[in-house]
Amino acid sequence: MSQESRTRTSAGPPPAGTLYEDELGRGLRTADEYVFAAIYRRWGRVVHTMAARSLGDADEAEDVTQQVFIGAWRGRAGFHPERGPLGAWLVGITRRKIVDALEARTRRLALVDSATRSARTRLPGSGPDEVLDRVLLVDELARLPRSQRDVLCLAFYGDLTQTQIAERTGMPLGTVKSHAHRGLHRLRRAIEQGRAGTTDA
Repeated sequence: MSQESRTRTSAGPPPAGTLYEDELGRGLRTADEYVFAAIYRRWGRVVHTMAARSLGDADEAEDVTQQVFIGAWRGRAGFHPERGPLGAWLVGITRRKIVDALEARTRRLALVDSATRSARTRLPGSGPDEVLDRVLLVDELARLPRSQRDVLCLAFYGDLTQTQIAERTGMPLGTVKSHAHRGLHRLRRAIEQGRAGTTDA
């Protein structure tokens, strides 16, 4: 570790504005965590603004921002100052992550649409209770918050484990589990209430 790094480690992270872009780039390449924190402070808002304008969703923009900086840290060896400035490199990562998010959104919408058509089609030999449950499931699934709906669709119709869902969506595993638990609780309650309403009628 250089004398500069030792001094910075003991003193804490430097203010983002005190380092020039080329210094930030060198710090990233050497895996300097304090410099990386300065990079986040300097470009985090820019990345989030780009994502929010492109996606129109604050939650997705936050997810993309996290993915951009995680990707930048993990892929720091791919940053080459001679090919362009650090800011441009981060913007490039941001654009790719936005495209990934838009493609994922398209897949989710197609999955929900497919599941809806399937659940509304009565299968030969299906009893009335089973058909009712499936219709109630799809109707209530459409009313869930987007994050809960996405997790449950990937689990139900994509046949993915919670770990696989976390890897595909970029959500923390704990968040996936929380969304699944809350979504399932709401779906069970809706089906029970729907059955009770049919019985009363």
